[in-house]
Amino acid sequence: MQYRRRLRSRIILSFALLGTGLTASFALATVFLRAHLENQLIGEALENNLEGYASSFYRSPDIEGVPFEQIEGRVFSRRRFGNVPFEWRDLESGLHDLIERDENGKLVVYKLAVRKDADYWFFLKYDTSQTKRSQQQLVYALVGAVLVFSLFSLLLGYWSSRRVIRPVAELARRVRAFRGSDKPEPLAQWFANDEVGELAAALDDYAAQLTQVVRRDREFNADVSHELRTPLAVIRGATELLMVSPQLSDKMCQRLQRIERAEQQCTHLISALLMLSRNERGSGHTDVRKLAEVLVDANRLQMQGKPVELRVVGDEGHIINVPEAVLSVALGNLLGNACKYTAQGEVVVRVEPGRVLIEDTGPGLSAEDAANLFERGYRGTSAGASKGAGIGLSIVRRLCDLYQWQVRVEPRSDRIGAVAVLDFNTGKPSASS
Repeated sequence: MQYRRRLRSRIILSFALLGTGLTASFALATVFLRAHLENQLIGEALENNLEGYASSFYRSPDIEGVPFEQIEGRVFSRRRFGNVPFEWRDLESGLHDLIERDENGKLVVYKLAVRKDADYWFFLKYDTSQTKRSQQQLVYALVGAVLVFSLFSLLLGYWSSRRVIRPVAELARRVRAFRGSDKPEPLAQWFANDEVGELAAALDDYAAQLTQVVRRDREFNADVSHELRTPLAVIRGATELLMVSPQLSDKMCQRLQRIERAEQQCTHLISALLMLSRNERGSGHTDVRKLAEVLVDANRLQMQGKPVELRVVGDEGHIINVPEAVLSVALGNLLGNACKYTAQGEVVVRVEPGRVLIEDTGPGLSAEDAANLFERGYRGTSAGASKGAGIGLSIVRRLCDLYQWQVRVEPRSDRIGAVAVLDFNTGKPSASS
């Protein structure tokens, strides 16, 4: 809506500027051409009339006056050169534009044609004050015309913009109606065979391709989920049967427990990824403290003898409305990341009301790592030769976006290491301890 208003405003402004610019240019050209042609014609007429005036005087010196309207002619003989008006005395022969005040103090604008012979000086004076006033009135009239045509252009732009934007707005409305539709209705049939219709046809083609991609993606996720659950169920059943065998050694029992935990982890991951692909939330009642203890026990057996203590602190009874699989994937990736980069010391899972903090004594992280750690494929500067593709934390971020949680990893303020914060308060990030 905001973009449409801006586009419409630009159309209206374009019409207004075009109308104003063309009208103003025409007005300026009219004033300039009128003044130029008028000066040129009056000048030529005065010079020609001056020649005729002088010739008539030489033929009949006793004839007084000038046989031309709006023109005053004066002749001065040699003995009367001193009577020539002061402003005219030093003028060369030719045409001059002069301004002076009359006896009433009013400005008089006139053109003066001068011819200076040896015995006589001839002057023809043409008062252009009326011409200047008419020119000024013309300017006022043209300014009014510019304003009128500018307003007309503005109204025309407003009307035209509505006609231009209407099909675009209709196209945007129909595109917005696609939301939540598995099979969008074709758009091109509702529009004329013009640029908007061409855009609608392109959107139809794009929507068809996108629908096929989404359908294939959903089918793939459903097929993978179904096909993987079957062998995982077989693994789970076989593990349970082997676990009850009395002939198992402790070492074999530990390996079977790892297989059992890996099967459960895969099952949870499949469920979480399936919800992400469908962009739908699941519901459930998960005890955060109990799940944290299970995840800590699973990671404790995978520490491979590292001098790292894993423990869970915090109150029990914190229940959140989320499937156990989702929280297991999110919390398990954060915990596994902390255990991977902690060579010695401790990893503490702190369960608090509305959030979980995972504190470690690893090498910490830089500002660059803190900003990019949840990007897909990114591995921190402390990754070294450790295994991993940088996908786990990106899955955590996507799950948090789906459930509107807050997640971040930042350096610890009290000691070396880092702290990962998983905040369940929707849209309200909490400060870390």
